[in-house]
Amino acid sequence: MTTQRTSGRRKQAMAAAAVVAALLTTAACGGGDGGNGGGDGGSKNGAAGFDAANNKVAQADLAKKGGTLKFAGAQDADSWDTTRGYYGFMWNFSRYYARQLVTNKAEPGAAGAELAPDLAAGLAEVSDDGKTYTYTLRDDVTWEDGKPITSKDIKYGIERVWAQDVLAGGPVYLKDVLDPEGKYQGPYKDKSKDKLGLKAIETPDDKTIVFKLPKANSDFEEMLALVSASPVRQDKDTKSKYGLHPFSSGPYKFDSYEPGKSLKLVRNENWKQSSDPVRKAYPDAITVNFFSNANDMDQRLINGDYDLDINQTGMSPQGRTTALKQHKGNLDNPVSGYVRYAVFPQSVKPFDNENCRKAVIYGADHVSLQTARGGPIAGGDIGTNMLPPSVPGAEGQKYDPYELAGANKAGNAAKAKEALKACGKPNGFKTTIAVRNNKPVEVATAESLQASLKKVGIEAEIDQYDGSQTSGIIGSPSNVKKKGYGIIIMGWGPDFPTVQGFGLPLWDSSYILESGNNNYALIKDKAIDGLFDDYVNTLDDAEKTQISTEINHKVMEGGYYLPFVFEKFINWRGSRLANVYTSDGYSGMYDFVNLGLKSAK
Repeated sequence: MTTQRTSGRRKQAMAAAAVVAALLTTAACGGGDGGNGGGDGGSKNGAAGFDAANNKVAQADLAKKGGTLKFAGAQDADSWDTTRGYYGFMWNFSRYYARQLVTNKAEPGAAGAELAPDLAAGLAEVSDDGKTYTYTLRDDVTWEDGKPITSKDIKYGIERVWAQDVLAGGPVYLKDVLDPEGKYQGPYKDKSKDKLGLKAIETPDDKTIVFKLPKANSDFEEMLALVSASPVRQDKDTKSKYGLHPFSSGPYKFDSYEPGKSLKLVRNENWKQSSDPVRKAYPDAITVNFFSNANDMDQRLINGDYDLDINQTGMSPQGRTTALKQHKGNLDNPVSGYVRYAVFPQSVKPFDNENCRKAVIYGADHVSLQTARGGPIAGGDIGTNMLPPSVPGAEGQKYDPYELAGANKAGNAAKAKEALKACGKPNGFKTTIAVRNNKPVEVATAESLQASLKKVGIEAEIDQYDGSQTSGIIGSPSNVKKKGYGIIIMGWGPDFPTVQGFGLPLWDSSYILESGNNNYALIKDKAIDGLFDDYVNTLDDAEKTQISTEINHKVMEGGYYLPFVFEKFINWRGSRLANVYTSDGYSGMYDFVNLGLKSAK
């Protein structure tokens, strides 16, 4: 999931990650908490306490029906269209207005990464050696105008993933698994009368939907829990404009939306609680206000004007410092499922040369980069490889091929210069670092990298681009080449908790796209592609874990990435919030779907 991913957005906390999270609660970051002077987080302002919602539910019994839940954000979604959205917070927030056959459980911690039935009455009936998945829809599932949601609506919503020329940006797993040869052209080019010509999905009646996979993929049901598998009603599909006003299948519907400014959801009066075992729908309304300055936003959160940050990527350095000193009881310190990193597009010289890439990896000061991200508590452990701790096959800092957390953690000028000599640039070279303009922590990271690379003769200028236009700027390989973006600052979390759900869009050559690309390094490695092929065809968990480890090793050996941190962050939890908890289904974010307020005012 991209950046905020998101997009995304979904992983299991392994026991080790849970232990780390538990240990973090004892790592005091200084200061009291809103007036009681203690470090344990008890608070006069009604906050639940430090880490009170980290993998557990805070203020569970205090949620009241009613009131307006107020989100603030420094960045709008890449799209609110269920087919196109790929930021993690979008996947999380979209559960207010979009349902799927199955979704993440609304439970804290590791349980939040498990699947539960949503529109479907139960999890899949799997047959034909893992190639056929059958679902029956619940009774009384309706659209915002009261019409029933049918199996055909779900099929049509999924078919939109094929319309990449119109709806680029979101995950394409379903397309690749259901139609690996790319025979279907998508609903907008579909010549069948009902525009439902995708043969891999059958709808024998309005309440039954059957998926026929050409070959088994043991992660398929995880893909059906992605927001891209949401129903879309054909007569409400406004194509490229759908993200401006999606038609609701959930408990809330769009009331107003000004891109980059504000969003308001109100109750969908045709949603029935009896049809929805996942959502409690506590607030009457949900608002989002977007800020151009993250420091201003954090101050407004601290002031109590807003309840939480929709982006869920941690407070800015300024806001964090204030909050830790004065409002510690409002903070949680979860382990995120994200790896934050720099990536080197091979289309931009001299990064077509492996040794030039490795010169940057060795030349970087990894402690300085960790500090720029927020240090060990608010930033995370120094990243040593590209597989987050939550994914089976991950080895954490035990796998450190460049000794980034060891001998080379402050940078190794000698090794960097050796690599420069080997790539034919003994005197260094010039390049450009691309970074989003609305993320102070990323800009600070770019500046740290710029400073350390200068010491080894690599001159890097920083280009801050519009962070709301990611898919068309860094997601366009032709634009990356034209702009000379040799280094891109980014982050990624699992779309679902496997190496396929994390690494396929980043590392598999078939995922290089003209727009909405996430394989920024443009990796075309037959060995890596072959390992992914082995993985999706393997049903044995132990074998899958071993392949996952091998893929990570191959990626690191190629020097395509400089990992910064295995991320942790400090998140603000407003004192009005009730029923609040972090979920491994959404990369350590608060699970938005069942947040409530202590008072209906």
